[in-house]
Amino acid sequence: MSLRPASLTLLAVALAFAGSAGARSTDRNQPMDTESDRQSGTFTGDSVNVLSGNVHITQGSLDVRAARAEITMRNGEAVRAVLTGGPVVLTQQMDDGTPMTARASTVDYDLKGETAVLTGNVQIQQPRGTMTGARVVYDLKSGAIESGGGEGAGRVRMHILPRTTTAPAAGKGAP
Repeated sequence: MSLRPASLTLLAVALAFAGSAGARSTDRNQPMDTESDRQSGTFTGDSVNVLSGNVHITQGSLDVRAARAEITMRNGEAVRAVLTGGPVVLTQQMDDGTPMTARASTVDYDLKGETAVLTGNVQIQQPRGTMTGARVVYDLKSGAIESGGGEGAGRVRMHILPRTTTAPAAGKGAP
């Protein structure tokens, strides 16, 4: 498959909330592999390519699983990717070696506008914390995150663990 090389890696970056380590930067230089039960469309011109049934996309440490991926092409370049499924699950190792897992009913990634919108039971988990809500919008250019519980869907929740500090060795306290 010939998506813009960093497309899904950038999406994984979008899922890591502010202040976190970035997605593994070497992933975007790795080949991308896709598997699905069915594929229809082309990756040329102005078209929509649909991968459906047990969609599995990998690139380096990035692993994406969905029921369906719909990729919109303009002039032979991917401009939008919409992933749906029960749920869409993205996992990736960050540059610092920590894992990140995100789940949502739908992930809508605008490659030209460099924004990712996760909707429906959004859960983002990293070792330092979690974020849950009905909708998360991430601007890849600015790093800004906007999240909301959605109408009638409750509040956005975050659980952030404190940074760990190294305690002085026994008998080596401050003078």
